[in-house]
Amino acid sequence: MENLQYYFDMVENCIRDLGVDPAICRGEQAGQWSLKKGSASVWIDVWNIESEGRAYFQVLAPVMQVPATNTEAFYQELMELNYTLYGVAFVKFKDWVYVKLIREVDGLEQKEAAATINRVGWYADEYDDKLKVKYGVVVGGRG
Repeated sequence: MENLQYYFDMVENCIRDLGVDPAICRGEQAGQWSLKKGSASVWIDVWNIESEGRAYFQVLAPVMQVPATNTEAFYQELMELNYTLYGVAFVKFKDWVYVKLIREVDGLEQKEAAATINRVGWYADEYDDKLKVKYGVVVGGRG
């Protein structure tokens, strides 16, 4: 099982490099952080999955609820947008759409972690307002 403190420190250094105090970003459990990038919330998680014997790094940002109408066009647009994204994707969980990247922590370097946090935040901030206006849905809480 991975010793996660190295990765916790790495994430906190990334947050600090953004000019934010990582202590105010920490979640309820070790390995969870939340911060803002423009209008988007960005959630960062580092955790072990004991049954797999490995640990993961995830950056996730809620974009919006799935619209009640015009969903086929909405999903089509997300699929087309996914083609233009670098290293991340729009994903759906329950009735929410997120920008997400997940990978094993093995081999993760601070430069990659920082780029991922920035990229997920940038894409979520870039598209949340555009998609909300187009599909008339308000962004909110964690799915």
